[in-house]
Parts: sequence; C-alpha cells; structure tokens
Amino acid sequence: MRHTTPLLAPSILSADFGRLREHCREALQAGADWLHVDVMDGHFVPNITIGPPVLKALGTLKEETGALLDVHLMIEQPDRYLKDFVAAGADILTVHVETCPHLHRTVHAIKDLGIKAGITLNPATSLLAIEEILPYVDLVLIMSVNPGFGGQKFIPSTTDKIRRLRNSLNALHLTPYLQVDGGVTAQNARTLVNAGANVLVAGNAVFGGPKSVQENVDYLKRVMVAA
Repeated sequence: MRHTTPLLAPSILSADFGRLREHCREALQAGADWLHVDVMDGHFVPNITIGPPVLKALGTLKEETGALLDVHLMIEQPDRYLKDFVAAGADILTVHVETCPHLHRTVHAIKDLGIKAGITLNPATSLLAIEEILPYVDLVLIMSVNPGFGGQKFIPSTTDKIRRLRNSLNALHLTPYLQVDGGVTAQNARTLVNAGANVLVAGNAVFGGPKSVQENVDYLKRVMVAA
C-alpha cells in the first residue's frame, strides 16, 4: 500500500546543537513525524557532522514520542558502520549509490540488522542507477541539493525527477517511501507532495526563522496536505 499521508522529517543539522535534544523534542511535540540525522565524514561530502554517540543521545526522544530515527549516511564505506548506527538506535539507514559498489549487498546487510534500508542519489546521478535495486528498498531519497551543507537552495529540476520516480514506482507496484531532502520550504512543500514525495526533510524551515518551531511545523504540515 502506498503511504498516502505525507510525513515531515526535520533535519537535526539545522537544530541548535547546544540544546539538541530539547530542540528536537520541540519539533516532535509540534507534530513532526521523524527525525532526519545527516551523517557526514568530510570525504564523500565536504563537511563533518556527527556519529553514533549523538544518535544514541536522541534515543530517549524515540521512546517518548515513537518517532523514527532516519539516518542518512553521507560517508565513504558505509558498510563499515552499519552495525554501529543500528546499535545507536537507527530505524532507517540510507546509503548513497555513489558510495556502494555492491549496493544490493549493502541494502540486504541493513535489512538483516532488523531495520529499514534506504538508498539515495546525488542530483546529477540518474534514476537509472537505482532501477535494479528498487524492489528491495524501503525508502528512496532524492537529493534536491548537492549534499554536504544545510541551508542550500532547492534545485528546480528535482521536481521532475521525483515525478518520474513516482511514475516508475507506480508502474512497478512498489511502495517505498519517496523522500526529498534539500531546500524544502513551505513554498515548495505542496509541489513536492503533488509530484509524488511522501516524506519531506526540512531543516531551516523547521528550526530557523523568526517563528517558533511549533509555528513552523504547523505551517509546513498544513501546506503538505492542502488540496
């Protein structure tokens, strides 16, 4: 069955790390569905973020709220760290096709650890790169910015890419989550949902700006389901 209600997954990369757990709790209590955790290694992408200990520190929020911890591995050789992130509490592990020469094996290694497996591809990577693996995954993430930093502008051609992937999934009768990450705002959220996305990752649109986290989440959730 297709996941019909669009979900909001705030990216903790945009949260205040001085009060990370409290800031994330605000987003979840406001109605956000998942927490999106961007892991960067300074090699695959030009930035370094967090590792399993920070993810583990968010585990109490999962217990309190039931929210999933959605972990996006923007790292080289992700197979080396799958067990560590699962042990730290990941519910979904998403890997890049660009870093996994044996993607089928990596996806099944994640699933064998008892959690959901996701795949993602950079803006310039063709959908053809994931055609063979689609029947085996629980989530497909379309990057709408070049990965590495928060706060970037949305790449407009991503909308058509999402639409083409949704059409392919429908034709194949496949129902993984279709997630989009990068430059997601209240202004483009409904367009992305209309194109076929059903999980939106938002950082600054949740944790930034002059309004409260509650107000930001309320607004995003309203426009995501607007007719």
